[in-house]
Amino acid sequence: MKHSFKEKMLNLLSPSLGRGRRAAKLFSKFLLLVCIAFYAGTVFGQRNEYNLIPLPQSLKPAAGQFSFNANTSLFVDKNVDVRVTNTFFILKEQLKTAAGIKLAINNLQSSNAIVFKMNKHLPKKESYKLTIDKNSITVEARESVGFFYASQTLRQLLPAEIESNSLQTNIQWSVPCCKIDDTPRYAYRGLLLDVARHFSSKEEVMRYIDQMAFLKLNTFHWHLTDDQGWRIEIKKYPKLTQTGGFRNRTLIGNYTTTNRRWNDSIVGGFYTQDEIKEVIAYAQRRFINVMPEIELPGHAVAALAAYPQYSCSGGPFEVEGLWGVFNDVYCTREETMQFLENVLAEVAGLFPYSYIHIGGDECPKLRWSRCNACQERMHTEGLKDEHELQAYVVARIAKYLQGKGKRIIGWDEILEGGLLKKGNDAIIMSWRGEKGGIAAARLNHDVIMTPNSHLYLDHFQSKEPGEPIAIGGFLPLQTVYGYNPTPDSLKQAEAKHILGVQGNVWTEYMNNPKHREYMIFPRVLALSEIAWLPQSRKNYADFTQRLTSLLKHYDVMDIRYSKAYIKQQSK
Repeated sequence: MKHSFKEKMLNLLSPSLGRGRRAAKLFSKFLLLVCIAFYAGTVFGQRNEYNLIPLPQSLKPAAGQFSFNANTSLFVDKNVDVRVTNTFFILKEQLKTAAGIKLAINNLQSSNAIVFKMNKHLPKKESYKLTIDKNSITVEARESVGFFYASQTLRQLLPAEIESNSLQTNIQWSVPCCKIDDTPRYAYRGLLLDVARHFSSKEEVMRYIDQMAFLKLNTFHWHLTDDQGWRIEIKKYPKLTQTGGFRNRTLIGNYTTTNRRWNDSIVGGFYTQDEIKEVIAYAQRRFINVMPEIELPGHAVAALAAYPQYSCSGGPFEVEGLWGVFNDVYCTREETMQFLENVLAEVAGLFPYSYIHIGGDECPKLRWSRCNACQERMHTEGLKDEHELQAYVVARIAKYLQGKGKRIIGWDEILEGGLLKKGNDAIIMSWRGEKGGIAAARLNHDVIMTPNSHLYLDHFQSKEPGEPIAIGGFLPLQTVYGYNPTPDSLKQAEAKHILGVQGNVWTEYMNNPKHREYMIFPRVLALSEIAWLPQSRKNYADFTQRLTSLLKHYDVMDIRYSKAYIKQQSK
């Protein structure tokens, strides 16, 4: 026999209230009111949820919701430039498209308004405060970027249908009431896209940038050159793209395959300088810096196929269709150095960001050891070995770019040859684990952590059969999320040199957008949270709960993502 909730509670509690008929009657009325309140709270109203990634530094829930409607307007407080409302352009466009709601500026503050206020007391330029109550939303920020991040928080709080490209009906366009006080942990929050191995169109790059903005990542590392392709127009050297931008064959299957097979189709592509400018402007509106990478002195075969005279041997070469590391690198004689400086002059003129990545990784020294010009360079400069020769090349390029108002970033191999010990102002991107980053920080040099053990998104994220081809390795979502970019071994003064963290998407085995998405999502969401949130605030179980809900947004966006983490949690 089934008993109602009311009957069960009466049986449980009525002895403590006495057996009198009047006491039981009073308790019955009281319990009925409790049941009505419980029923109303669960059926007629829903408990507020705050499925945000990255999680804000401080979030205080409140009862109720703010609902967007035809009367919702934007109001700019005194002493605030009305142009800050432009930072809400994505949210405004999505509300107009998906909800049919047009957010207009109102000169008088009214109910159901989004109020913009300047707050110079916030700790960082990217900080913001967001107060949502039933009648208004108040946004406070120091600078425009803070208002933009607040808009992305509101976007995540809205129903997933906000991402739709067509009008949606029967949706309650509301956000839960709360108070948010938010600021990022790291100033540098990056994501790399390798377009040299497999080219991504301008439109695909812009979609990539959109997803970065959604997660408050702020630096797009554009890997533009490598052995398998040169992707940026250099007007002084047109053959870099005419010849270096295309290859005649591409490996089928994994690099480790014994009997290699080839796709003999011509593949490639490149960006004109006008297209580069268009992408930069697109990213700037989303408060994302665009950092180019021009590989040197290694990973140069595509450039040498176009201009073999800048090699040690003179070629000929062809753009590589195989992955890996190759012995033919830039020669260090003066004609080659002038070539590199001319290339970088055009690059520096295109990209407003103050950093330029020059690679510096995986540079074999075999050709240099057999090259009379390189050996003469070593003798002239008083260099004891080829590692110091590489440090010479990097230092010279760093000095040249410094004259252009730029600072170089290089992979941790540029530590070899004593570059930093000689006082060169280079930023180290530590990819072979954390060792290079720790060494650089202890030399008082700035560091960006991007270890392949935790942040290489080209590794497998599942050991289940049927996963798409990958370079190898195993990097599940939980491992990404657990990473702490500031090593415990660093002293406080040294730890200040950790500028931030970056995830890397190397595309040897990702030849189409959907494959790239599958490898990136949802691991990039974990990256965004470790870049934003203090280590002490992180909680993987809570993260995956928010993630499961937020993935509904990606469903509407038609983003392909892996569900491997769900199976891994159940084990």
